[in-house]
Amino acid sequence: MLIKNQFEVSQPVDKVWDFFGNIPQVAACLPGAALTEELGDETYAGNVAVRMGPVRLAFDGKAKILSRDDATKHMVIDAAGAEQKGRGQAAMTITAQLTSIGGGTRVAMEQDLQLSGAAAQYGRGMIQDVTTVLMGQFATNMQQRIGALERGESLDGVGTASASGFAIGLQATRMALMRVFRRFFLPYQAARS
Repeated sequence: MLIKNQFEVSQPVDKVWDFFGNIPQVAACLPGAALTEELGDETYAGNVAVRMGPVRLAFDGKAKILSRDDATKHMVIDAAGAEQKGRGQAAMTITAQLTSIGGGTRVAMEQDLQLSGAAAQYGRGMIQDVTTVLMGQFATNMQQRIGALERGESLDGVGTASASGFAIGLQATRMALMRVFRRFFLPYQAARS
């Protein structure tokens, strides 16, 4: 499934691109993610845990930077992992495109995600909603870490806050309810091409 998200940060595009080049810094901003080892050749080992209410999914895997274009500020990452309890697998190709907007930066992300096992039981809408919540938290964490680096402050605990399982579930449920409300109570609008 293809999931698209975008967010904006107040720092200039070159500063945000430099930050994206530091994979340990980026990993520290991802809620529930931990980088465990640098394997060389732009390949990293790590784990990701996502909790929604009583359900917790934890994956161990690897990520590799497939391409990084400094001129166009475009990056492609391939990631794959297995659920720690053997209940499924996930594979994802992440594409990030940074563009300058005023004095800030727009980050457009596309995640081509394939799930199998326990994680695949959740519907596309719920997975997209959870991804949107996590990307919002990632953007907040990233902005805090870049700001702390600019000010020369220690990064201990800065921009590493993650959304709780309850908060993720609550926000995703709210988004799903809004989708249903719009579908049934607002006039139909054809998709724009």
